[in-house]
Amino acid sequence: MQIFSYEHLYSFSHKIFTSIGCDSADATIASNVLLSADLRGIDSHGIARLVGYVRLWETKRINSNPNFKITHQTPSTAVVDADEALGLVAAPFAMQIAIDKARNVGTGWVCVNNSNHFGIAGYHAMMALENDMIGIAMTNASALVAPTFGKEKMLGTNPIAVAIPAGVQPPFVADFATTTAANGKLEILQRKNQDTPLGWVQDVDGNASTNANILKQDGALLPLGSDREHSSHKGYALGSIVDIFTGVLSGASFGPWAPPFPAYIPMPENMPGKGLGHFFGAMRIDAFQEANQFKNQMDKWIGRFRNTTPINPENKVLIPGDPEREMEFERKENGIPLVDAVVKDLKDLAVKFNVEF
Repeated sequence: MQIFSYEHLYSFSHKIFTSIGCDSADATIASNVLLSADLRGIDSHGIARLVGYVRLWETKRINSNPNFKITHQTPSTAVVDADEALGLVAAPFAMQIAIDKARNVGTGWVCVNNSNHFGIAGYHAMMALENDMIGIAMTNASALVAPTFGKEKMLGTNPIAVAIPAGVQPPFVADFATTTAANGKLEILQRKNQDTPLGWVQDVDGNASTNANILKQDGALLPLGSDREHSSHKGYALGSIVDIFTGVLSGASFGPWAPPFPAYIPMPENMPGKGLGHFFGAMRIDAFQEANQFKNQMDKWIGRFRNTTPINPENKVLIPGDPEREMEFERKENGIPLVDAVVKDLKDLAVKFNVEF
């Protein structure tokens, strides 16, 4: 494990994104989104993914100079064709459209097709906070998840993020996969040569497994809840809702046809849409009630939940977003830890593009 400053990793990411053809503005946006994951402790979606984006670019699945097009819109809605862009760039572009529409008519809803992996959903949802708006972000992803009672990989980890502003309290920020564990957590365990907890994955025959490499052996991730007895049908339903909002509604590919993130995996045949899909929402609070009144009530909500009587006094009840916010403070002060395998990948990128690491 090695420690690097945020500034060091940001500068390196920016150099790599410009090396694959992004202009400086897009490289700045992409680096901001990417490193926000590392700061918030979501290491699976941070700079460890940089080499994956480069490989997608090398196989011509990422367009580093996209021409975004709004292909359909109403005063409160829009559909964006991302032109095979980095999702790290397409998602903030689309979320800003949602915010602008909400500013004009109260709410804004934007679908995106023809995109790629967009980093952490929470970053995009949180864009709404500074505008006194509630933000929502979702995306579909590579099919790695078996539906309840199924063997086939049919859904992605399909995250949902919701960001809600408060007054003196920090915002409520929920950002979670609709699976028991995100694929990135398996990748972290693989690098550490560790097993998964029981309930994260199943093997090719649908049997429970703890093998962190099981996806490479035709196994699958499990929906939130793990199995039917623990309500996996609810996780399956949540993942399906995300897939329909982001894939079917946007005109992107969906279900088992969603483009895989690893560049070495062939694209699915007979894809019903274009690329990955995203869905964003922005809701102006004063379209429902006076903003300060709402934020004062959110302060009460958050304060009361924080004061829930804990089962164990050492484990107080948290508000969604607390662990990530604390991690961001800590890592800005003390640096971002990277496992050796990720450091090696970054050093290899430095050699490939003749930039300093």
